[in-house]
Amino acid sequence: MHSKYPIGVFDSGVGGLSVLREIHQLLPQEDLIYVADSAHVPYGDKSKEFILERSTTIFEFFLSQKVKAIVVACNTATAAAVKELRGIYHLPMVAMEPAVKPAAEKTQTGIVGVLATSRTINSNNFQILFARFADQALIIPQACPGLVDQVEQGDLDSVETRALVAQYVQPLLEQNADVLVLGCTHYPFLKPVIQEIAGVHVQVIDSGAAIARRLHHLLGHHGLLSDGHQIGSVQFYSSAENGIADQVISGLWGSRVKTGKMTEAVSV
Repeated sequence: MHSKYPIGVFDSGVGGLSVLREIHQLLPQEDLIYVADSAHVPYGDKSKEFILERSTTIFEFFLSQKVKAIVVACNTATAAAVKELRGIYHLPMVAMEPAVKPAAEKTQTGIVGVLATSRTINSNNFQILFARFADQALIIPQACPGLVDQVEQGDLDSVETRALVAQYVQPLLEQNADVLVLGCTHYPFLKPVIQEIAGVHVQVIDSGAAIARRLHHLLGHHGLLSDGHQIGSVQFYSSAENGIADQVISGLWGSRVKTGKMTEAVSV
């Protein structure tokens, strides 16, 4: 590995762009490669075996691109596959963890709501995390079927999206939660709607900035921080149809991008 090599970041779809944005902001000199596995989104309703297979395929693609580190910017993939991935691949790796610790520190009512996919909530990782902070706050998990699909379509503010958000947020507010944790990387793109429905007295937090800081620390520890002075490149790949991927990723990233087809470089 060399400090000039790029960093690989992937998610089941476009949600990990919220993490990529934080990484690009904190480490602007780093070259980044993002993979959205949107042809198979959402991972939340897939088996552990399927998620591990997809994650392995994407890791192999990253290795073909000579990355120096990989960020698993997907809570579901972290929960289902990261333990096995760490056993197979021996390079710096950063995985997701819902921001329960800072939420438990911030809450005034002692009640924290966690919005996530069903697989993340039911995972052993989350149950351990839940137990770690159970003496600090009452942590209420809320599965959110359909929200990932709305973000994948670039639908962030429609009547249907708002109705779904309200359906999942309102029960947490009724139980007096004053901090909401976004436990899926897709959800930060819905943060304005979530915050509007939750109200100004409820804090809405996610893990993106913390993941970027963790990556910075890990690269520094391994002597892999880029020493370049120019803004790094950002390449986008998707397993979905390129036309759809280009449109949605461009909208979420905030500038026009052209996605490559991951299947051109690795057999899926």
